[in-house]
Amino acid sequence: MVLVTPSLGESIWTDLPPGRIVLIPIGSTEQHGPHLPLAADTIVATAVAEGVAARLNRAIVAPVVAYGASGEHAGFPGTLSIGLSALEAVLVELVRSATVWAAGVVLVNGHGGNATAVDAAVRRLVAEGRDVAWVPCAAPGGDAHAGRTETSLLLHLAPALVDEGSAAAGDVRPIRDLLPELRARGVRAVSANGVLGDPAGASAEEGARILAAMIDGAVRLLEQGR
Repeated sequence: MVLVTPSLGESIWTDLPPGRIVLIPIGSTEQHGPHLPLAADTIVATAVAEGVAARLNRAIVAPVVAYGASGEHAGFPGTLSIGLSALEAVLVELVRSATVWAAGVVLVNGHGGNATAVDAAVRRLVAEGRDVAWVPCAAPGGDAHAGRTETSLLLHLAPALVDEGSAAAGDVRPIRDLLPELRARGVRAVSANGVLGDPAGASAEEGARILAAMIDGAVRLLEQGR
């Protein structure tokens, strides 16, 4: 079951008491194979942020940042990327703005390609004395992109957006083996359909378990001060 938590975008400013913790989901708009929507990372990041907010006191979820650093998917129609520098700048300004009135900010990152920018933004903001942290939407043991892990998550969160009949395996090599070529030439060079993994066997039930594990992992990192 997807948890429903207060939404900043739907709130009235006079209803926001001091001391709120703001969670900002960060996704992407990029290809996710022939069977998943371009908003897959955005959908997952929002769901994880809502789940984490439900476990924190006085937390509220901000509107998602739907564009990220997706240059590795540039060969596929539909992908929209703002790059690492622009993403870092956007996050820095958002957190500066939020910390004027909020007690703290947590960035919830749903796309691995964003991580460098997210980490750099948080380091810069912490150096400014701002209360900010970030957590990934991490699924231990999951495949890299548009495979069984993300397909299960989307079958759980947005089944109407999944075209199961078009699901097909892509390059199934471990991500560590693919990274050199991915960095040099992008996803298109290693997978014609954009999938890194195999969606076979995906299910909504598995997606619910993965989402719960992602939320648990993010909360654990925050509780550990990481």
